[in-house]
Amino acid sequence: MQRRQMLKAVAGTVAVAMTTSVMAATENHEHHHEHDASGSNPFAGVIDSRADCLKTGEACLAHCITLLGQGDKEMAACAQSVSELLGACDALMKLASQKSKFTPAMAKVTADVCASCEKQCRKYEAQHAECKACADSCAECLKSCNTIAA
Repeated sequence: MQRRQMLKAVAGTVAVAMTTSVMAATENHEHHHEHDASGSNPFAGVIDSRADCLKTGEACLAHCITLLGQGDKEMAACAQSVSELLGACDALMKLASQKSKFTPAMAKVTADVCASCEKQCRKYEAQHAECKACADSCAECLKSCNTIAA
């Protein structure tokens, strides 16, 4: 029983640390985005939707990790899906921020990952608010990605 309590505590600590880190990065990104008021980045919409998707995805992953720590193995597929989403969104944001010519191709991949994550999170949206928020953000990010996807 002590081991389970320790896993819960570690999962909770990791969840808080991850969420805090993402929120700080998102705030930093939004602050820098305000300086580019000219709208010169053609990928600004994707950057914004990706930021929300990243924020809700981190919260969903943290929630899944907590549930996994409590022995709820059903959430493993959701955690895997969200983990893939976070990687794709991060790569897309980096390319889009640099106005890379590879952004449309990455947007196509990210759209596929968003669709997959949304489908997985929708399975749990009635039971877990974090999954619903993630699924909703995935749907919005999917729309933004499809507008520029190659």
